[in-house]
Amino acid sequence: MALTKQRKQELVEIYTDLLDRSQGVVWINNKGLSVSDISALRDRVREAEGVCRVTKNRLTRMALEKAGLPITEEAISGPTLAGFSFGEVQTVAKAISNFSKENDTVEIKGGLMGDTLLTAHEVNTLAKLPPLPALRATLLGLLNAPARGIATTLSSSAREMLGVLHAFTNNDISEANT
Repeated sequence: MALTKQRKQELVEIYTDLLDRSQGVVWINNKGLSVSDISALRDRVREAEGVCRVTKNRLTRMALEKAGLPITEEAISGPTLAGFSFGEVQTVAKAISNFSKENDTVEIKGGLMGDTLLTAHEVNTLAKLPPLPALRATLLGLLNAPARGIATTLSSSAREMLGVLHAFTNNDISEANT
């Protein structure tokens, strides 16, 4: 059934709103997916703080233009399902990537993180990264390591110096007593 002009405008507004609210988008080819597969994927993306929509490519292109975002022709051609991420883009990318490993018919086409286009390979690489809190903890540990090393070296040097002074003073006292 053909969409009316009004319904097309509504869909462009919905897509534009989703693009404005989301941190990123992952596009996949949904050819060959059953309704139950799409429902399972939607559940996974919802758990990852996102939403999945089967989208119309021409209307998606219009919404991207309206939102001032770059357009990728490869990602929005053919049967397309978009996973919009309202939290971390990495979690939605991981949910979709894991789903694509379980379903041979799913092909990641590309993505958008902020206003940066991502290739399918980059989306899969993003999915393999640890969660943001773990990355922050690792970075903090790396930044803390040199300071901790300096503090340990300085405190151990001071302890050794005090030990030498203590031994020296004890030696002087024992020599004075003899």
